[in-house]
Amino acid sequence: MKKIILLLAISLTIFSCKNETKPVEISVEDTTTEIAYSSFGKEINDTDVLTSEDMMKHYKDLKIGDTINSKLKGKIIEVCPKKGCWMTLDVDGGEKPVMVKFKDYAFFMPLKAKGDVVVNGIAFVTETPVEELRHYAEDAGKSAEEIAAITAPKLEYRFEADGVLLRE
Repeated sequence: MKKIILLLAISLTIFSCKNETKPVEISVEDTTTEIAYSSFGKEINDTDVLTSEDMMKHYKDLKIGDTINSKLKGKIIEVCPKKGCWMTLDVDGGEKPVMVKFKDYAFFMPLKAKGDVVVNGIAFVTETPVEELRHYAEDAGKSAEEIAAITAPKLEYRFEADGVLLRE
C-alpha cells in the first residue's frame, strides 16, 4: 500500500511539473484618432455624414421647395465678414458652392473661420432674388461694379444649419 501511495505521489509530482507552453492572447485596442472640433449651435457629432457625392446627388434631385434633413461635410470658402451670419462651402470640388445660413440666426461663425466643417440641418434648392444676391456681394466686400453686374436671380444649393462643427 505504501508503494502505491509513493508511486502515486511521484506521478503527480512529475505531471504537475510539466514544462508546457500555453498560447497567450494579447488584445490590441483599436486606436481611433479623435478629431477636435469647435461646436456652434445645437450639439452634434461627426457620424453619419453624407459623402460629397451622395449630397450632390440629393441636391440635383431636389426641386425648389423640396427639403432633406442631412448632415454635410465641406470646406469653408467664405464667411460673412460682418457678423459671420452665413458661409459658403465647397462640397463637390468647386463645381457649385453651398450657401449655409444658421437657423433663426441663433448662432454665428467666427469671421476668420477656415477649414473643414460638418453642418447639420436642412438642405434645399432655391432661386435667390437679385436683391439678396447683391446684399451678399455687399457683405462680402465686392466692388460697386461687381454688385451692379448682378442682374438675374440665381438657382442655388442652400443649407439651413442648426449645428456646426468647425475642425480645429
